[in-house]
Amino acid sequence: MSRPNPAVGCLIVKEGTVVGRGWTHGGGRPHAEAAALEEAGDLAAGATAYVTLEPCAHVSPRGPACANLLREAGVARVVVGSPDPDPRTAGEGVARLRDAGIEVDLLPTPEVGDSLTGYLTRARLARPFVTLKLAVSLDGQIATASGESQWITGETSRAHVHSRRAMHDAILVGGGTWRADQPRLDVRLAGLEHQSPRRILLSRGIAPDGVTVINTPSQIGRLDEVQYLYVEGGAQTAGSFLAEDLVDRIELYRAPVLIGEGRSALGDIGLGSLDEAHGRWKLTERRQLGSDCFEAYSRSRQEEN
Repeated sequence: MSRPNPAVGCLIVKEGTVVGRGWTHGGGRPHAEAAALEEAGDLAAGATAYVTLEPCAHVSPRGPACANLLREAGVARVVVGSPDPDPRTAGEGVARLRDAGIEVDLLPTPEVGDSLTGYLTRARLARPFVTLKLAVSLDGQIATASGESQWITGETSRAHVHSRRAMHDAILVGGGTWRADQPRLDVRLAGLEHQSPRRILLSRGIAPDGVTVINTPSQIGRLDEVQYLYVEGGAQTAGSFLAEDLVDRIELYRAPVLIGEGRSALGDIGLGSLDEAHGRWKLTERRQLGSDCFEAYSRSRQEEN
């Protein structure tokens, strides 16, 4: 995990050959450009650097500004996939390169935006990028009427959930889920156990050891260094995040079972009319996981239209 820094990637290319590769390492240092330039060495002179985020322009006690490193290495061209909204860099990284006679092309793409979505969401909305995970029956239930929920989905889906947990900075459940299930909220895939996310509880109770408590969904902005938040817990928790329009992605696991009268996946989401429900979600991914179907939906927001 690169937190608190964005997960940036960089390639140094000379005469059609990649001579340096780098990415922002754990804890945020070294930055992608520094790692790629170190690998390229003297071959960086006259080369093109491709970097997903505008090179930083501020000097930190933890390392030099990447715009300065690129200048000193003598690269001829820098291709940038996204401007940096950080006020310490915004526009200054590009300006510093151009002042040194380096050609700079700003070529934003959806793929680059997706790779930085946690960082960009926090910069734009002052909160993490939120993924809501739902595991349901064909008729939209998450448990039987008595509360039995283990297991609706199969082993392949459950392994996939753990892989998704490993890609997030924090995981959140509600107080009801915590009291009923005492979930571990960790990653139980061989080799990825160390990627278990920080645990967050949505509750008005006292925080258990090793768990951070927030009282309302809107308080997710206070979660320092969390760029990607994975929400797993219960119909009320899911409904409250949707009601406050804090969900950016829904990951839906649908098992080929019927439950009938049971417990619905969602509580009240504040929907005033059916017209309001349309146009909010866009299918971005679908795959088969054993006998289950996995679908991912992205929130379509006004600023993206």
